Amino acid sequence: MADSAPRRANFGAAVAAAEQRARNALLRNHGGGHAQVSNLELFFDLVFVFAITQVSHTLKEHFDLAGAGKALMLYMAVWWLWMYTTWGANWVNPERLQVRVVLLLTMLGSLCLAVALPHAFGDDALLFAGAYIALQIGRTLWLCWVFRSEPGGHARNFLRIALWFMASALFWVFGALRGGQEQVGWWLLALAIEYCGPFCFFRVPGLGRSSAADWDISPSHMAERCGLFIIIALGEGIVITGASVAGQDLSPGLGAAMAIAFGSAALMWWLYFDIGAERGMRRMVADNAPGRIARNAYTYLHMPIVAGIIVAAVGDALLLEHWDEATDSKLLVAQIGGAAIFLVGLGLFKREASPIGNFPLSHSAALLALAGLATWGTLAKPGALAFSLALDLILLAACVWEWVSFHGGWMERMEARGWPLAARLRQRAERRRAARQEQPHQT
Repeated sequence: MADSAPRRANFGAAVAAAEQRARNALLRNHGGGHAQVSNLELFFDLVFVFAITQVSHTLKEHFDLAGAGKALMLYMAVWWLWMYTTWGANWVNPERLQVRVVLLLTMLGSLCLAVALPHAFGDDALLFAGAYIALQIGRTLWLCWVFRSEPGGHARNFLRIALWFMASALFWVFGALRGGQEQVGWWLLALAIEYCGPFCFFRVPGLGRSSAADWDISPSHMAERCGLFIIIALGEGIVITGASVAGQDLSPGLGAAMAIAFGSAALMWWLYFDIGAERGMRRMVADNAPGRIARNAYTYLHMPIVAGIIVAAVGDALLLEHWDEATDSKLLVAQIGGAAIFLVGLGLFKREASPIGNFPLSHSAALLALAGLATWGTLAKPGALAFSLALDLILLAACVWEWVSFHGGWMERMEARGWPLAARLRQRAERRRAARQEQPHQT
């Protein structure tokens, strides 16, 4: 009993030290569980509202094949910067002072990049490339330092990623200095290196490669952050719609064009958030390697979803400018192309999240209808309002189709009426679900 007091004192000191370390920790330590999206992360995303707007305006001003290719490259850089910061924010604790400072500095650098974006293939090429390189390498090396004393291979993993960014940085700088067509080629090479990194597991001679264990993310955090980016892209379309109408005399025709533009954004929101976003999160939670699902379904497959929304926003802007004219090639390409890219990306995302791994039949039917609409628009040259309304009706049909499928079900309705087709469809779905569950996870 004589030494019980010192033991209690030592135990109390150990507990206090552990609590102090937890308070000072830069990591969330969510263990793969829920990690709340912080107000700072929402504030951070405001810069990317501006960046997406810059991409959209750049595409609208240079709406040809060359301009579309350059806008795509800029969008890929913006997306990659946001996505890697989102992966990092999945682990670090935004309540810690150092994390807040780093995120705010990243936000400032992202603002510089967004400002340079319209002239990234001109006078601001070096500013754009320099801001991008500094943000990607600086943030990754900081994460490597944060994980320096943590168990596992996280620190080594971020070191590999930093080395991949350093390799691509040479081509970003060289392209910015050369300009012209050479700039396009060198920047394409830089993007190719960076986008191949996750598929190559960031293999580096002497440092090995990453593994699924290095990506113990919070699935709910990743799903929520990507959902918020979808809202950012849709919000950019709403901003364009409002800005295009504000200050004009609101005639019945312009009012109809505004309602149609708003309708397309609302229907895209419905298609994504009614069931797709929730199923994607559940799929990650249930998987033994959520990082693999996040890489496929969010890092890559959300790119065409957002790209489609951006292109569709350009189409809405063209509609608001030429609502009283016949459908021309620019309006047709922007509206049909935006909707098609969105549906393909969303369908692939839903296939990844589906328990039976199928591309939604509603999306396939909508894509066929878009092909028919494109043919009608090309041959008949209908009015812009009629053409855009028809596109909204196609998206509406896809929404209704999915709503019935997931809120009561087509098969359930057929079974209630005694149709034999329902039993065969259900058996087929159950076989595909069982086969998907038995497949070994590929990392």
